[in-house]
This record gives sequence, structure tokens and C-alpha cells, in this order.
Amino acid sequence: MSELKDRLRADLTAAMKARDELVKGTLRMTLTAIGNAEVAGTEARELDDAEVLKVITKEAKKRAESAEAFAAAGREELAAQERAEGEVLARYLPAQLTDDELAELARAAVAETAAELGEQPGPRQMGQVMKRASAAAAGRADGGRVAAAVKALLVG
Repeated sequence: MSELKDRLRADLTAAMKARDELVKGTLRMTLTAIGNAEVAGTEARELDDAEVLKVITKEAKKRAESAEAFAAAGREELAAQERAEGEVLARYLPAQLTDDELAELARAAVAETAAELGEQPGPRQMGQVMKRASAAAAGRADGGRVAAAVKALLVG
């Protein structure tokens, strides 16, 4: 069903043939996470591309957080391994938004919310604006970056 999942499997096979341990290990862990997501809940189901992308994004975020923690603990070799795995996963993620693109997206979300409310939204309407901005960013920017861009507009 999912083209992205099929691509991951094909790339895993290629990595196994090439004896690329980094890619092989990373893709196996990612496919396992996808499999776990498919059987989570009351009944098993196939994930679509958008759901597979969410799992890959979550895995990439885990790698970034782990790399940060290992680096802070002085374990640079483990941090480098986590960063390398994150780079493998980044191949499957959409291109990230630049700061300018993100600011424009946040401005559009504030304008839409202002049109709906009939007044300029303030910090109390952050949730409404975030809902729009997060939907527009759709995996192309980390939630923290989106929140920071929206907060800057609502406070300033």
C-alpha cells in the first residue's frame, strides 16, 4: 500500500547486498517501528505514506535527541553514530522549511485566524494559530520551530 514503505524495504535489500551496516541497521529499526505502529491499537492495519512519514520523522527526532544526550555526556562516538543514522532517515523526509518560509507560513496562519476571529489573535489564541501553522508545515518543520515562529508573531 505505502510506496514509502516499499522504498524503505528496497533500500534495505540494497544495503544488505552492499554490506552497508549503518543503512541496514537504521532501516531495520525504522521498518520495525513502522510494523509496531501498524499493529498498535485494537486491530492491525497498513499505514499510508503520511503515517509512515510520521513514524520516520519520530525516529529521526529520537536520533537527534540521543545524539545531543550522548554529546552532552562526552560520548562523542555514540553521538556520531546517532547523527549518521539521522542522516540516513533524512533521505526519506521532505525538505525542511527555511526560517523565512516558516515565518511566512506563521504569518499566514495568524492572518487566517485573525480573519476568523475578527481581531488580531494574541497569546491566548496560540492553540488556534498553531493548529493552522502545524497543518501547513506538515512534517517540513519541527513543532518547536513552528511554535517559536508563531509565538514571535503573537507576542511581538
